[in-house]
Amino acid sequence: MRLLLMSDTHVPTRARALPAPLLAAVDTADAVLHAGDWVDEATLDLLESRSHRLLGVHGNNDGLPLRRRLPEVARAELAGVRFAVVHETGAANGRESRCSERFPETDVLVFGHSHIPWDSAVGGLRLLNPGSPTDRRRQPFCTFMTVEVADGRIHDVTLHRLPPRS
Repeated sequence: MRLLLMSDTHVPTRARALPAPLLAAVDTADAVLHAGDWVDEATLDLLESRSHRLLGVHGNNDGLPLRRRLPEVARAELAGVRFAVVHETGAANGRESRCSERFPETDVLVFGHSHIPWDSAVGGLRLLNPGSPTDRRRQPFCTFMTVEVADGRIHDVTLHRLPPRS
């Protein structure tokens, strides 16, 4: 099973549209996990229409219409792996222990908010932040992640760098 992880799309405030390479990855993914800060409902509608399966949450920049449609935390078991998706996890310092306590029945936690890619593990919990495909902040590139899941394990976690917008 091929998963696409994204967060902090911020359309249309940080970009007019999602990047073409990201949309191409949506079309080939078995499931898309979005960790919040969509900003507009049109992006949610677009991903709902193009994704085979969409698991998403609202973020701190999402208004009431998105909060009505999306939970704060979403959970799903995919190919035997227990995923949770949330927008904010707090400061980087102490993140692993906080998340391990907050998500004890989770194998992989996908989160966003910082726009900074993250891949770490504590105990049996893997933490993944795909960064942002539209707002690199202090990072050299805009990014998203893909993950392969099979037989109850994740494989091939890949951070994809997007070309600069023209």
